[in-house]
Amino acid sequence: MKIAIAGAGAMGSRFGVMLKRAGNDVILIDSWAEHVQTINQKGLKIETDHGSKQVEIPAFLPQDVNFQPELVVLFTKSMGLPKMLQDIQPILTANTKIVCLLNGLGHIATIEKYLNKANIFMGVTVWTATLLGPGHVKLIGDGGIEIQNIEPTQKKAAEEICGVFDVAGLKAKYSANVMFSIWRKACVNGTLNTLCTLLECNIAQFGSLPQSDQLVKQIVAEFAAVAAHEDVKLNVDEVAAYIGKLYDPSQAGEHYPSMYQDLIMHHRLTEIDYLNGYVAQRAEQFGLKTPVSATLTELIHAKESLLVKN
Repeated sequence: MKIAIAGAGAMGSRFGVMLKRAGNDVILIDSWAEHVQTINQKGLKIETDHGSKQVEIPAFLPQDVNFQPELVVLFTKSMGLPKMLQDIQPILTANTKIVCLLNGLGHIATIEKYLNKANIFMGVTVWTATLLGPGHVKLIGDGGIEIQNIEPTQKKAAEEICGVFDVAGLKAKYSANVMFSIWRKACVNGTLNTLCTLLECNIAQFGSLPQSDQLVKQIVAEFAAVAAHEDVKLNVDEVAAYIGKLYDPSQAGEHYPSMYQDLIMHHRLTEIDYLNGYVAQRAEQFGLKTPVSATLTELIHAKESLLVKN
């Protein structure tokens, strides 16, 4: 299959390499010029627990792509999604399918502006990776993917996409309720990403704090209240327990979340407005109160003001 990875950071690079190794025709698309140049000149350096290797894979700036993909896998940061879709619009045809694997909430409305709803597939993944520098990615741990069609008639197409990912070792499965999984992952990111970034710690360190369980339950309760108004049912205790399992170093405990990597390591803007910020904004529209999410959003924006250089 001809596949374009739109947003070739840590996760996009991981998926691109695994899909290419499975025999697909894969390109990477990213707006970071140095990253693209390094990949094209030296290959993509992949580090694992078993060593490192260079992988040859074509990379392009969004405006330079001359590739006609059958499938586009979206891995941009949430705030970069509209610009990426605008830039790659010339390569999107009536037959192009898109799988959205972004963190955060509210992306369907953005994608629908550029592609027919029948060609949009929403997904969620628990794979992890770290971008160490331009053209340099570390692959961490195990994972999986859930994918579902948005248009009811497109279930077979979603299952075929799952098959392509599964052959690549990405452990994909068809989901009958992917929005639940997307919201549950948003709860993970709205707790661990946000709090680890503010506290400047990894997931295991956060989990060892006496305040961790209470903070997680407060945030998840706010997410659940808003999700219910979007026809997604979240059990607060079950989601909090799911998050708690990630504290274990054998799970994600040693991992520094992507928001930490963006803001603390690289001094980049975060996806907070598509996590706690989204919940706080939607809560206002629904007449709900979400004070913890609203406060965390303002604290992350304050930290961005201190660390991000314009």
